[in-house]
Amino acid sequence: MEIGLEYSANVEDDEQSVEYLVPVALEAVAFFFKHNAEVDAIDLLEELNLHEAVVNYVTKDTFERVCMYMISCSPLLPPPADTNYLQTARTIYRKLGKPAQCLPLSIRLGRSDLIKEDWESCTTRVEKAQLAFIMARQQVHMPELIDDDDEELKACMNNTNLSKNYLNLARDLELLDPKTPEDIYKSHLENTRADATLDSARHNLASTFVNAFVNAGYGTDKLMTTEAEGKEWVFKNKDMGMLSASASLGMIMLWDVEDGLLQVDKYLYSSDNHIKAGAVFAIGMLTTSVHDETDSAKALLSEYITENNPAIVKLAAICGLGVAYAGTNREEILELLLPIISDTDITIDLSSMAALAAGLVCVGTGNGDVSPVILQAMMERMDSELNHKYARFMALGLSLLFLGTQDTYDTIRETLKAVTHPIGKQASVLMQVCAYAGTGNVLEVQKMLHLCAEHLGEKEDQLPQAFAVLGVGLISMGEGIGSEMSLRTFDHLMQYGEPYVRRAVPLAMALVCASNPVVGVLDTLNKFSHDNDKSVASSAIFAMGVVGAGTNNARLAQLLRQLATYYHKDADLLFVVRIAQGLLHMGKGTMTVNPYHHDRSLLSHTALAGLLVPIIAMTNAEKLIMTDSHFLMYFLARAMYPRFLITFNEQLENVSASARVGQAVDAVGQVGRPKNITGFQTHETPVLLAHSERAELATDKYIPLTNVLEGFVILTKNPDYQEDEESL
Repeated sequence: MEIGLEYSANVEDDEQSVEYLVPVALEAVAFFFKHNAEVDAIDLLEELNLHEAVVNYVTKDTFERVCMYMISCSPLLPPPADTNYLQTARTIYRKLGKPAQCLPLSIRLGRSDLIKEDWESCTTRVEKAQLAFIMARQQVHMPELIDDDDEELKACMNNTNLSKNYLNLARDLELLDPKTPEDIYKSHLENTRADATLDSARHNLASTFVNAFVNAGYGTDKLMTTEAEGKEWVFKNKDMGMLSASASLGMIMLWDVEDGLLQVDKYLYSSDNHIKAGAVFAIGMLTTSVHDETDSAKALLSEYITENNPAIVKLAAICGLGVAYAGTNREEILELLLPIISDTDITIDLSSMAALAAGLVCVGTGNGDVSPVILQAMMERMDSELNHKYARFMALGLSLLFLGTQDTYDTIRETLKAVTHPIGKQASVLMQVCAYAGTGNVLEVQKMLHLCAEHLGEKEDQLPQAFAVLGVGLISMGEGIGSEMSLRTFDHLMQYGEPYVRRAVPLAMALVCASNPVVGVLDTLNKFSHDNDKSVASSAIFAMGVVGAGTNNARLAQLLRQLATYYHKDADLLFVVRIAQGLLHMGKGTMTVNPYHHDRSLLSHTALAGLLVPIIAMTNAEKLIMTDSHFLMYFLARAMYPRFLITFNEQLENVSASARVGQAVDAVGQVGRPKNITGFQTHETPVLLAHSERAELATDKYIPLTNVLEGFVILTKNPDYQEDEESL
């Protein structure tokens, strides 16, 4: 546009004033708004650095198109313009009295003062309930906003009824019957002589995980919750397998605090420390994503974290606290964890897991009390200790503190240079990766690719390269074009990369497409799963599980059955195939582990952290997942969430409404009133939504309180609605 060119030329020539251009531009903007060219108006204002002025021209007919365009432009702009666009869109929603549209933007901006402002701008209690549902999904817990005596709103924000509503959905979809691992394996379709070692501890361990993932959240299964079978099944496992078996109860009873604690209780008094440790971890797991008033996880786990407990029980209690209180940033939890991180007399595995748990609790906050403690621990530990397989979780714990905070980690990064052990470089790369997670920042992706391209000597530490590969996926995962570009880049890395780089490529693909089984990605991973390098194959098989997690994808189920046949003589890889099968059928096909929600616009930091733990563990699968640290898989509980749409009326009672569910269409900046979904089917709520699907109401009888139909949505009656006479 000529005005923009004139402005740019005059800005470069400092002496020229640009004031005379502003009135002309504003006239053009008014003209554009009258003639449905809002996109051109925003672009013109952006060229003059006046995008805030758009607020004055927006009306109730144009605000949605303007805000959609500004929000979708945000990831493509350099800082600080990206956040300015979000703030302007929020101001427009605020002006038109749309608190449920303001809140996701306030969350993205990471400002609790704006969240409080949105809460106070609600005119009715029902609107507050809708905001509480959105906050509960994102794990933003601000109970101080609610009056002490309003139990119903507290229940919305605490996610108290998540288990009840999930089971109602399962009842509607006729999924309540528990499934056995054999229902998933379908061994009769595998053309081998079944598992030769049918009753081996390894096979039972795989079944434990499959059983836990498939029946997650249902509260019943055929191995653990039945009186007769439960204890028998635990003793069919060995050592750490017993820990995973008793911990699987936490996954089966997910989100159901009352009944879950009753089920777990009997294992807390076991004489076997592994069984006891599993039960302790289960307590943390079943309280994940749900805040209960009695704070039962802290009350129970704090006793097991003290000195006089066996190391394995302490380890489980630390993990349990991390999973249960992820994202809460609570000081009393940190008071339990920080002394363990800084204590150099205890083993490195306890310190590392305490650092990881502290990172989970303070995820994305950049907490200044935690980072110095972890740094100090890295400096004080001997090199032989930092070579331990668990040490990478200390680096991950430090990095999670800065998840999504972008460039706030510079001082910590400088301090890491003082750590002479290779873990300093590992933590530095991982921190950079986490800081820019989901931003789509092209410059950071380039830095990661530079790291991947280096050819290191035999004696140099190659783990930073693996983290850099994960970084490419992690940074570009939130943005459509970036994700596609990264998948092409991974092909090149796979062909020309060093062994460590190749091993991490499937895991990075899993991050980009979590719970989104794209055909091309499945084919690529299937090819990698037959690789000569066992580590590449195990990463690819696990990645297939993550990509299909909770989708019941029939094609992927077939591929995994073929892999089970192919690897029937290799116990390690068969174990990973079984875990992938369990992930695929997670929650009997009703769950997702993708950290993006609210129409893929909000990134849940706690879910991403939960997904990262097993993925980082898979960078050394042979020593971690395939030996004695398979319980790290249970950190996925933090990322698991039902992918439903459930509608309530104004009294917060379940109400059924017809909704169209179809593939989401990007309608940003298009003329007229384009359709938002295509190829839809009409269902009665509650309904399931796949990763790339979107829902809209198929009736005018109700008006939803939020523009994104996902999760819990409150519907108000439409006062202008009249029953259609023809339908009588």
